[in-house]
Amino acid sequence: MPHIPTPRVPRTAAVSAVVATALAAGLLVVSSSAASGASADEVGIHDIQGTTRVSPLAGQQVEDVAGIVTGVRGYGSKGFWIQSAAGAADADPATSEAVFVFTGSAALTVEAGDAVRVSGTVGEYVPGGAGSGNQSLTQITKPTVTVESSGNPLPAPVTIDAKSVPAAYAPTGDPAQGGSINALPLKPRSYALDLYESLEGMNVRVGSSRVVGATDAYNELWVTVKKHENRNRRGGTVYGSYDAQNGGRLQIQQLAPVSEQPFPKADVGDVLRGGAEGPLDFNQFGGYTVVARELGKVDGKGLTREKTRRQAKGELAVATYNVENLDPTDPQKKFDALAGAVVANLASPDIVALEEIQDDNGAKNDGTVSAEATLKKFTDAIVAAGGPRYAWRSVDPENNKDGGEPGGNIRQVFLYNPERVSFTERAPGDATTPTEVVRKGGRAALSHSPGRVDPGNAAWADSRKPLAGEFTFRGRTVFVIANHFGSKGGDEGLTSHHQPPVRSSEAKRLLQAQAVNGFVKDIRKVQRNADVVVLGDINDFEFSAATKALEDGGALRSAARSLPRSERYSYVYQGNSQVLDQILTSPGVGDVDDFSYDSVHINAEFAEQNSDHDPQVLRFRP
Repeated sequence: MPHIPTPRVPRTAAVSAVVATALAAGLLVVSSSAASGASADEVGIHDIQGTTRVSPLAGQQVEDVAGIVTGVRGYGSKGFWIQSAAGAADADPATSEAVFVFTGSAALTVEAGDAVRVSGTVGEYVPGGAGSGNQSLTQITKPTVTVESSGNPLPAPVTIDAKSVPAAYAPTGDPAQGGSINALPLKPRSYALDLYESLEGMNVRVGSSRVVGATDAYNELWVTVKKHENRNRRGGTVYGSYDAQNGGRLQIQQLAPVSEQPFPKADVGDVLRGGAEGPLDFNQFGGYTVVARELGKVDGKGLTREKTRRQAKGELAVATYNVENLDPTDPQKKFDALAGAVVANLASPDIVALEEIQDDNGAKNDGTVSAEATLKKFTDAIVAAGGPRYAWRSVDPENNKDGGEPGGNIRQVFLYNPERVSFTERAPGDATTPTEVVRKGGRAALSHSPGRVDPGNAAWADSRKPLAGEFTFRGRTVFVIANHFGSKGGDEGLTSHHQPPVRSSEAKRLLQAQAVNGFVKDIRKVQRNADVVVLGDINDFEFSAATKALEDGGALRSAARSLPRSERYSYVYQGNSQVLDQILTSPGVGDVDDFSYDSVHINAEFAEQNSDHDPQVLRFRP
């Protein structure tokens, strides 16, 4: 969701170990009355799936379960889906009529349209492991498969559309089960997650749908079946609160390997014309996913990358930009693209706070911490793109103490245009020495500029420490504090079996926000009308506890809230357009009538990205 991604690995045959761990942890429920085995005339697929998220037959052996093969996957999690033939379904909308048959390394000998009987062990596989909080996927493992006939018509797809998906996202978890919804009876007419679970594995169809998450490196995209759900003017779906999860979103993948059938490239706002049809899967990287056997074509709508206006002569332009692990080993085209964006799309701001500048040899873990080569290469590229010759200020971190990619030593950096703004150098600090607020001539100043804010605070353990600096514009001092708060790594996804999901990473960001807020308050104690700008990759929403902590006591205000609700986003994650990057201002900067704020959408909505974040620009008159 900036985020430290979980490496994507194929599911292995160690399903039984995962299930055993989940059962031991109480995450899965098994019926105590289930027999050790069952015959074909006793067990249908709906009996395996049951009316909750967990099979009542989990851990049991079943025999000769009949179904029609609706899809075969020969890569990643290998296996196939079977669904009850017409007339074999029960009348309960809560019970899925399909199940995944996991074959692992065994040869795949079936095709779509085969009528089969499958014997094997019913299991509950938790994508990402039991500790991830993800829901489980009911499946049959260690299968013995008998093909009875071929060329049968596939079960008609169930259409998922705006009418069928309930407005409410999920039930509240059972306190007696630790907030889990696993044991709750499914109510597919009441909750979006329950609807999708009741269709687990089934042949489903979405019609022509708007793309709300661009094609990514893993050959997947996101669409919405609810075209009016929190839509913004560029075609995305905005995540505006913890209670607005946008239940119309679905991930789309394809069954055919990309070596045989290229996956379509799409940007946000494009339309997947013809939609998608195939089994409804569940995975750890997005939850419910249509694994398309039939996939439509992308109707491009020509989304363009935004350009902000140039600052007026008397306006100071301050920007923040996460440049995604930039280091000299990156291709020159990445430097050129990022530099071109600073000049053409951001209109060469006076001050640019950069996040994720890596050291001079990137991820090579040899003790290097200097980023001089990285910054020279970047600032040279900006000049080549027609921009100013930026100077820079930063503080090198301790080796491998600030998180991020091991050996990369990411840090925040100030670029500034010396033709427009000057930097006040005051005994530059080092990685472990805090800068303090002091009084000079009756006004606030920093003991170290540049300097790090409270680097010894446990809140910054294995995380980037804030970088503070003093700048002067037209005779007025402006304090700028660049941040890169802790990532959302470890948080449960919106489709978690805990509802609401556990957001464990928030605790660290809350402490970080409190530390920065305290520092801003120290500045304002000395000089109440000081101009303070706090900015960077906050890794949290404008409505989050971390943002509220930054704003505590009126010390700061998130400029994102000066935008219309539909314009508040800098990042797109699993089809949700959301705020991660922010600029916050002190009262000295003024209110919304005194500044201009722009979230400049040039990356997050596009399949081709130079970074996964959109930069932010604030213009005001100090």
